[in-house]
Amino acid sequence: MSQPPPFQPPPFQPPPPPQPPLVPPAAGQHPPSRQESPWWSAGAQHDPWRDPRSPANWSAPTQQLPPTQWPPGGAAPAPTSSDKRRRGMGAVLAVALVAGLLSGALAGVAGYRIVERSDAGAATNPSGPALGAPASANRAPQSVAGIAAAALPSVVSIQVTGARGRGTGSGFVIRKDGYILTNNHVVASAADGGEIEVAFKDGSRRAATIKGRDSYSDVAVLKVSGQELKPLPLGDSDSVAVGDPVVAVGSPLGLAGTVTSGIVSALNRPVRAGGSEREGSEDKQTFLSAVQTDAAINPGNSGGPLLDGSARVIGVNSAIATLSSGGGRAGSIGLGFAIPIDQAERIAEQLISTGRATRTIIGASIDDRYDGPIDGVRLAQIEPNGPADKAGLRVGDVVTKFGARPAEDPVALIADIRAQSPKTKVPVEYVRGGRKSTTTVTLGEA
Repeated sequence: MSQPPPFQPPPFQPPPPPQPPLVPPAAGQHPPSRQESPWWSAGAQHDPWRDPRSPANWSAPTQQLPPTQWPPGGAAPAPTSSDKRRRGMGAVLAVALVAGLLSGALAGVAGYRIVERSDAGAATNPSGPALGAPASANRAPQSVAGIAAAALPSVVSIQVTGARGRGTGSGFVIRKDGYILTNNHVVASAADGGEIEVAFKDGSRRAATIKGRDSYSDVAVLKVSGQELKPLPLGDSDSVAVGDPVVAVGSPLGLAGTVTSGIVSALNRPVRAGGSEREGSEDKQTFLSAVQTDAAINPGNSGGPLLDGSARVIGVNSAIATLSSGGGRAGSIGLGFAIPIDQAERIAEQLISTGRATRTIIGASIDDRYDGPIDGVRLAQIEPNGPADKAGLRVGDVVTKFGARPAEDPVALIADIRAQSPKTKVPVEYVRGGRKSTTTVTLGEA
C-alpha cells in the first residue's frame, strides 16, 4: 500500500484588488514525515485522486498576514504553492483542498466592501427581491427560494479581526439564547486576542465571544448577547442519501446571504486538514468523514449551513477542492465538504456546557510506513488497557475494516473513528499472521 509524498500547498493568501492580474506563485516545499506518528496525525502521504473511494487531502487552514506586512495599497503578497505530479501521468495536476474557507484578510474584506459600496438596500438586505421581482411573490416551502427564505434570518456573516489580519466567514444560530455554530478555523485568529462581529440578515450587528472551539473537529461556538434569536432546525446526517437535494447558505468573499444549491454527491468522504494547531508536542490535526456536495461553496462559506429539502441543517460547510495547473487558488469546482451535523451538534453541546470537547479514540497509533501485501492500516502501538487493547488487538495487526467500511488508509480510519461518539461499539476486522479475525471495540475518549 504505497503512498506518494504528501501534497501540502502553502497557506492561501487573498488576491489583490481586481485590476492587475495575479502573479503566478512560486513553488514551495512541505517535507513529508516518515516517522511513526500518533493515529490522529497519520496518513498525510495519500494520493487523493488514486480512486473514487480515496480520501481527499485537505490543505492547511488560511494564514493571515497582519496589515503591517501588506504591501502599499492593501494588496496581500502573491500566494505560493507547489505542484505535484500525478502518478502514472505526465501532466502536472496540482490538487488542493482548501480548509481555510474563511479565506482570510482581503479576499473576504474585498467582497464585503463590494457589498457595502453597492446599493444600500441590497447591502443591508442581501436576501431581498431581485430587480423586477414582486416583493410578495410566494414560493413553495421546499423550493430553493422557500428554503432560503426560512434559513436566511438565522445565518450570519462573521467578521474577524486578529493578530494575523482580517477575514470573514459564516455561521448559523443553533440556540435562541445567542449561540452560533461555525468553524474553528474561521475564528481561531481571534482566540488569543481579537474582535469578532456577526452581521444578521436585517443589517444588525453584534459583538461575539468564543464560547469554545475544537481543532480536532473544526467546530467552534460563538456567543452573542441581546434579543432572542431564531435557531435553525437541525436534521439527521445519518439519514442523508447520495442524490438528496441540498442548499448552501453563507458569505463567500464577504457577500452575505449568498444561496447556492446542488445535491449530496458522496457520503463519508475522508478529509484531512493540511494545517493544524499544536498544543505542546501534540498535533491537533483535523480529520473529517465529510458530506460531499456539488453545491457551490467558496472562500467565506466556512461555518455556514448545508440544508436539506426541509430547511434543516445536515452539515457545516468547511472545505472545498480546487484544481490549478499553475498552483494558484480557484473557487468552487463542485467538490465541497461539510462536517456531518450529528458530529458537529455533539461537539457544540460539549463546548456550550464545558467550553471543551472530547475526542473519540481507539487507543492505538498507526504505522504510516506500512506497505505490505494486505490493504489496510497496520497498528504500530497499543495503549495499555485502552479500547484496542481491551478488544484484543495487538501491535502488527492490520485493520482492514472498521464498522461497515473498509479501512483503506489511515485518513479513512481516523476520520471514521472521530465521527463516532465515545463508548460506541464498533466491529473491527483485522489480519494477524495471515489470518482474518473480527473483534468489537468500545471506543474511548480523550
